[in-house]
Amino acid sequence: MPSRPFLEMLRAAICSLLMFTLAISAITIIQNTHPSIATAQDKGKAKGGEAKDAGGGDAADTGTKEEGSVLAWMFDALGPGYSLIFLGMSFTFVALLVMNLITARRENVVPANLVESFEAHLNEKKYQEAYDLAKSDDSFLGQVLSAGLGKLSAGYAQAIEAMQEVGEEENMKLEHRLSYMALIGTISPMLGLFGTVHGMIASFRVIANSDSTPKAQDLAVGISTALFTTLVGLAIAIPAIAAYNILRNRVSRLVLEVGILSEGLMGRFQTVGKK
Repeated sequence: MPSRPFLEMLRAAICSLLMFTLAISAITIIQNTHPSIATAQDKGKAKGGEAKDAGGGDAADTGTKEEGSVLAWMFDALGPGYSLIFLGMSFTFVALLVMNLITARRENVVPANLVESFEAHLNEKKYQEAYDLAKSDDSFLGQVLSAGLGKLSAGYAQAIEAMQEVGEEENMKLEHRLSYMALIGTISPMLGLFGTVHGMIASFRVIANSDSTPKAQDLAVGISTALFTTLVGLAIAIPAIAAYNILRNRVSRLVLEVGILSEGLMGRFQTVGKK
């Protein structure tokens, strides 16, 4: 039977591989889409039978060339600064996603074996064993139950209060990890917008500094920066915001389940501390 840390590492590796596969698929779609547009434009400019043949050959050559250089074109448009920033945000998002997926599993929040064993000890009135079991468990529910049993000698009200305090603290830890994903989802499109403004300013600067009509190739540099920064920023922000909201709803549901289970298990001690 594989150990629990090994299974968590395996799941993390699978999630990372899945994200990498999705990224490669998106790049492949861009590579397969862009050359077809360039080919259609070249064919539209061709005139006459001989021009059509030449244009068709040039279009095919251009399509082959563009298909292999889309990534290079994208990195040239982004530049080293934007490329490093977006790559860093991408890797950070994947790491946070894997960490939160592992943390928000039911086995790490509400383990079923802990509930069964804890209730069995309480039914047999083995309170010390129940406390040791909950204390040794690192799950959300284990921390809450151990806090409640630890304060039970002071009364049931004090035990419930201790459980609520620990529950709020553990809930804050879960939400704190999730908040970084929301931060990436908020900052990424803003960086894309910053790059859009930066690229358009660069293009208009070419126009302002040119004595005659500027070449379209010179203007395309700034426009490429504007469009690629927007594209990459949205490509990072959309999955980040979606994953954040899905995981936040899951965490809220598990936290509610912890509260219901813990109060149900400790409900038998309501008469403790009452005269």
